Amino acid sequence: MTDSVTIAAAAYPLDWFESFADYEAKIARWVAEAAGQGAQLLVFPEYAAMELASFGGRAVAADLEGALSEAARHRPAADALHARLAAEHGVFILGGTGPVFTGNRPVNRATFFGPEGMLGHQDKQIMVRFEREDWDVVPGADGLTLFDTPLGRIGVVICYDSEFPLLSRRLAEAGAEILLAPSCTETWAGYNRVRVGAMARALENQCVAVQAPLVGRSDWCAGCEENTGRAGIYGPPDRGWPADGVLAEGDRDAPGWTLATISRRLIADTRADGGVLNFLHWSEQEARLSVPLATIRAS
Repeated sequence: MTDSVTIAAAAYPLDWFESFADYEAKIARWVAEAAGQGAQLLVFPEYAAMELASFGGRAVAADLEGALSEAARHRPAADALHARLAAEHGVFILGGTGPVFTGNRPVNRATFFGPEGMLGHQDKQIMVRFEREDWDVVPGADGLTLFDTPLGRIGVVICYDSEFPLLSRRLAEAGAEILLAPSCTETWAGYNRVRVGAMARALENQCVAVQAPLVGRSDWCAGCEENTGRAGIYGPPDRGWPADGVLAEGDRDAPGWTLATISRRLIADTRADGGVLNFLHWSEQEARLSVPLATIRAS
């Protein structure tokens, strides 16, 4: 198996484009930069595809429904571009998520690409309030997907999904060694919720979790006007890992790539014989939960 895997997490800003050629140049530049630093797995953020809404003009991009529809309209061309770049550079790419209409309402979809082309997609499972109440973006109907690649078995938990442990646990039990958590948050508190979630998932599943955030202001784009965060790659704080679990973190709101090289063998060793055995001991919770809950009231 491929043991050493270099991962690049993007802190990515939305830009205004006058043409698809401009968008193509940006994505090509970003992919080339990461690949040039040795990255094998590239992770773009949640709602990075919303910059495609700029093709509809200012009025469309500033309208919630208009921005969703316009971004979705250009998704096939964007997917083709990512597939071509993955093949050209021999890398795996989780493209920036964005709306895809599978029915009357859109899902929030991340598409995964490899050197051989498009591998599949993961739709967000649990919507935040903005998606529910303002955008009416709906959960994906296909459930979870495990990507079995030469770089390892990879799962995707988009932003809010990373804050719900049973989703990542199902992926981990299916074999996931790397969890990708693309995010889009307008507040530092929101960013930290995803960061804490990603770190917790790395701890309890004794795996690697990768957060790639949207950053910067984009006043022209409805729903993504302000974005904050920093890219991070996390592992379990255990033998052979950093004591704080932080493999790499970028600077706050600084566009660019954050890279770390991880060992799949270390993941396997930690799960089998770590200082603690969270992954193996997970099922013991069920036995403890079967014991009646005691309530003690103090006067």
